[in-house]
Formats: sequence, C-alpha cells, structure tokens
Amino acid sequence: MVPTISPILDPFGRPITYLRVSVTDRCDFRCVYCMAENMTFLPKSELLSIEELEVLCRRFMAVGTRKIRLTGGEPLVRRNILTLIRNLGAEVKSGHLDEITITTNGSQLSKMADDLYDAGVRRINVSLDTLNKDKFRAITRWGDLNQVLDGIHAAKTAGLDIKINAVALKGINDNELGDMVAWCGDHDLDMTIIEVMPMGDIGGENRVDQYLPLSEVKTKLSQRFTLQEVDYRTGGPARYMRVAETGRRLGFITPLTHNFCESCNRVRVTCTGMLYMCLGQDDSANLRDALRDGGTEGLDAAIVEAIGRKPKGHDFIIDRDHTDPAVARHMSVTGG
Repeated sequence: MVPTISPILDPFGRPITYLRVSVTDRCDFRCVYCMAENMTFLPKSELLSIEELEVLCRRFMAVGTRKIRLTGGEPLVRRNILTLIRNLGAEVKSGHLDEITITTNGSQLSKMADDLYDAGVRRINVSLDTLNKDKFRAITRWGDLNQVLDGIHAAKTAGLDIKINAVALKGINDNELGDMVAWCGDHDLDMTIIEVMPMGDIGGENRVDQYLPLSEVKTKLSQRFTLQEVDYRTGGPARYMRVAETGRRLGFITPLTHNFCESCNRVRVTCTGMLYMCLGQDDSANLRDALRDGGTEGLDAAIVEAIGRKPKGHDFIIDRDHTDPAVARHMSVTGG
C-alpha cells in the first residue's frame, strides 16, 4: 500500500495538493490575450533543468501534492520534456501521484500523443478559441488550425481524454462559442470557457475590448442548450455543468465575475523556479536559488515558508478605470 501524506495547509486551512509547473516560457504561437507578438524570452541559462524540475516536483509530492500539471508557454516544445513526463508518470503508475496532466496548444500532439499516453498521461487540456481558420490565425498570430485539429484527433486515437479550453473574446469568438460547444459534443470532448485575465503587456491590445463576462456567455448558451448543474471537480478552478443535448461537461472559469479563490488548492512554479502562491498576486519565492544554494533541505524550507504566505485571493479587475495588467508577468511565464 502507498503511504498517504497529509498535505501542507496554507494560512486559511486550504490543503495544497495541486502543483502547476511551467516548463518553458517559449511558445510556437503568440496568442493575443497571452503575450506580445515580438516577445523576448528568457535565456536558457535561467531556466530550471529537466533534472531540477523533477526534483522540485518530487519535493512538492513530499508535502502532499497529488496532482501535477505541466504548462508553458507550450510545454511540448521544451527539449527532453518526455523525460520529465515519463518519470512523473511512473509515480502515477505507482500510486504516489493521482495524475499528471498537460495544458497544450495542440501543435505537437500529432507526433507526441502516443508517447504521452505511454508515459502515463491520461488527460490533457487543449487551448482552442475558434474553429474558424482565419480567426484562429488572427488570435494565435502564428498558429495553423488544421495542425491543432490533427493533433486532437491523434490524441483521441492514442486514448487521451481531452478537454478544450476556450478564452471568451468579445467581438472575436463570442458568436461562435455555442457552435464550439456543439462541436465538442459531436467529438466527445468536454470544454471549459475562460474569462480574459489581466496579466502582462500584450503589445497594444486592450483587454477592456477583449473582456467578455461569462455571465453573459452562460445566459446566451442557455438559450440554445439545457445546462444542468453537476457535482464534478477536476482539482482546478472550473465550475462545471452538463450540456443535456450533448452529454458532455461544460466548465466556466470566472476569475473576474466570480473568483474561485475560496477553495484554491493550487500553487504555480515558473520555468525559472519562481513559486507564485496566487495567480493574481506578485508575492513569490525563489525556489531555484533555494535548491541550488541549499539542496533539497533548502528547497523544502523555502516551500514551507512560501505556502505560509499564500494569500486569500487575487484582485483581478478589468474595466475602463483598470486597463493595465494586474500583474506584470505574462500568463506564459506563470503557466496559466
């Protein structure tokens, strides 16, 4: 029997069982709500090595982490990322982790889906904001919709459970979200719709113009679909409903209209080893220096100290009086 570890608690008594790790800030897309088109990425020397990322994940497991999600940037463009995925997947197979999941833009899935499944991954999130080829290119700036759709097909064939993540963008995909819900139903995919988050300079784009409250989205979808309340959680911030017409789940992530802080069980680590206890706050801890200077003992102490500073919640606001980012770092750095 695998021994269970009592998870570390934050100052508000919330157990921290879910770690999101950005393995790279680099991406092969330049989505308009995520980053500027002409991004300056971090020097590779500042990134945690694959070995250091594994040590960090294992030290979080030692204080009760049961779920690890690898994010980016685009995590599957990180060199040798399958080594980390296989090693963590082995912990899932042995029962020391509940699961390892990945958030991806789908660009690499055609060639990597089978390897991901063999490594122990069973569930992935694919970011997809439109099914219109021209809109997709406009939103991602560099992306190819057919490449992503081929990747989704490859992932399904490999046996991976897929959830589509779509950011609601006013005037861009707001009239398409219902069709995407139907499309997900046709392809046996769950879906989550996400509000724009005020993170990082996005190069002249105005988030007030992008922002679409999900309360409006839900009202509009309810005119087309029967949305039924369900008691389902994945460990993340989404609140789910069942679409009666398709039988699939539809999630809503609402950091602005209704934040998800009261039950937050998550912390995030960047590819440089900065631990952010809250997505929407700047307070952080440098785990890279703690590990390199003090080994695992120093890392353990830094983790415990940082969790003791986890705030109650974030302060995201988007309106005409709050057009600047709530935090300076881009979503691609924090790992969304």
